[in-house]
Amino acid sequence: MIPEQFRVALFSGNYNYTRDGANQSLNLLVGHLLARGGAVRVYSPTSSTPAFPPVGDLVDVPAIPMPFRADYKLARGLPAKVRADLEAFAPNVVHVSAPEFLGHAAVRWARENGVPSIASVHTRFETYPAYYHLGFLEPAIIKLLTRFYNKFDRIVAPSPSMIALLRGWGVTPPMGIWSRGIDHDRFRPLRRSLEWRRSLGIADHEVAIGFLGRLVKEKGLDVFAEALAELRRRGVAHKVLVVGKGPAQEWFAKATPDAIFAGYQTGDDLGRAVASMDIFFNPSVTETFGNVTTEAMAAGVPVVAANATGAMDLVADSETGYLVGARDISGYADALERIATDQALRHRFSEAGQARVADYRWDKVNDAVLDAYRALFA
Repeated sequence: MIPEQFRVALFSGNYNYTRDGANQSLNLLVGHLLARGGAVRVYSPTSSTPAFPPVGDLVDVPAIPMPFRADYKLARGLPAKVRADLEAFAPNVVHVSAPEFLGHAAVRWARENGVPSIASVHTRFETYPAYYHLGFLEPAIIKLLTRFYNKFDRIVAPSPSMIALLRGWGVTPPMGIWSRGIDHDRFRPLRRSLEWRRSLGIADHEVAIGFLGRLVKEKGLDVFAEALAELRRRGVAHKVLVVGKGPAQEWFAKATPDAIFAGYQTGDDLGRAVASMDIFFNPSVTETFGNVTTEAMAAGVPVVAANATGAMDLVADSETGYLVGARDISGYADALERIATDQALRHRFSEAGQARVADYRWDKVNDAVLDAYRALFA
């Protein structure tokens, strides 16, 4: 099939009401498909004050606040009005991006109506309960996720490590890679601004260890804080630069009392913020890819990351940065100290990181999803 023949119903738990890496990828995908002549209709909870305008036609799905994470919403399925809209649109592909009630209802509708279905994997939801003292739920969630993904005709995941994880659970449909792209004009070393750093109180010679992302505990904020506390105990000179906002900001500020909070940044300001870091520290184990990791590498910033899905496919250990065991505080501190105290090493990692992600481009990676759609009809 050619793109003009696709009529895609995309189901999302959060298409634009709160900004995150998953929904930014989905909006770029919809824009790509529309530009190629396809038709898309998006079904998602909405907000009267969205984080950004949606790409394409967006249909509101009634939702309630999500337990433990009131900044996100939980759709309750396919109510009659939404179902009628879906049937009038008459999709020939159903694409589901989140394993919640709406996703279950969507794949059930697809199977009942003989419409091919595809799931994209964006987040390791099974890791979330541990951050809310509910780690005992992880095995049950894995079983539910396995059952969910086995209902689809095809799956796209962002990294080989994520595919291996799903296969290990017992997920059996054909799988392909839907990676993530980078805006290489926005994320590049030339965006670095000493003037902006100085305005935040970071001197030219000081090493800024950065965090970028939503300030939520499942991003590994506790590990980040503990590793930086260990650096302070060792007497390693550094500054902490936090870019982003979120519900855990107050907790994080107390846990990292010397951190500089630059707030929420977008567009070229975000590119400037990332390039103005000297080390990017990403201890999250919930990522399936890690857009922020590739953006830091494109900006020439060495990375220290958890040796977990996503990052392990992106960071070449001891070549572009370091991969460390998920909760190895001493190991993180060792890696951060080596980079912080060795300017030549930072330069070497910077150049190698830029080269490693040079080919991550949105048009190319989104074409892979169109190929996956075509495979549904093979």
